Amino acid sequence: KLAIVNLAGVPSVVYGLFGLALFVIFFKFGASILSGSLTLGIMILPIVITTSREALESVPQSFREVSLSLGASKWQTIRHIVLPNAIPGILTGTILGLGRAAGETAPILFTVAAFYLPQLPKSIFDQAMALPYHLYVISTQVPNVDEKIRYGTAFVLLALVLFMNLVAIIIRTKFRKKKKW
Repeated sequence: KLAIVNLAGVPSVVYGLFGLALFVIFFKFGASILSGSLTLGIMILPIVITTSREALESVPQSFREVSLSLGASKWQTIRHIVLPNAIPGILTGTILGLGRAAGETAPILFTVAAFYLPQLPKSIFDQAMALPYHLYVISTQVPNVDEKIRYGTAFVLLALVLFMNLVAIIIRTKFRKKKKW
């Protein structure tokens, strides 16, 4: 448990360098959608694990005991009692993790991003354009970019992340209202 909590606090640039070393160089995937996806997946895993664990622990022990005492097997208890009550927390954690991944620049900078591509990627081994990286480049490396473009890009990225967080809150609230305990 302590290791997962510590991994959640690791800066995203470290995950980016890890993805570069493991997926781009060691496995020779190159800078690709696959490398970036795997790196971002590893980066959000601690968040998803922590929230899933908390959601599973939030189901009262008495629910499990009653189910088992009525003759249900452990698997039936998990499938019909524990998981349905924990799903809102698991979904919320997953969406929050995806929201974090959507706003990260460092991991995609090292593993997938290209500033400009004339066409859409055709396979998972191609590079891709990413909004956080695009914002980084136009803000720091491209001279004479109109401020409206920079602010517009930042606004779209911010709106995307806020939308994902709002969806997570709505899902959590909707499922909490259904709980009768």
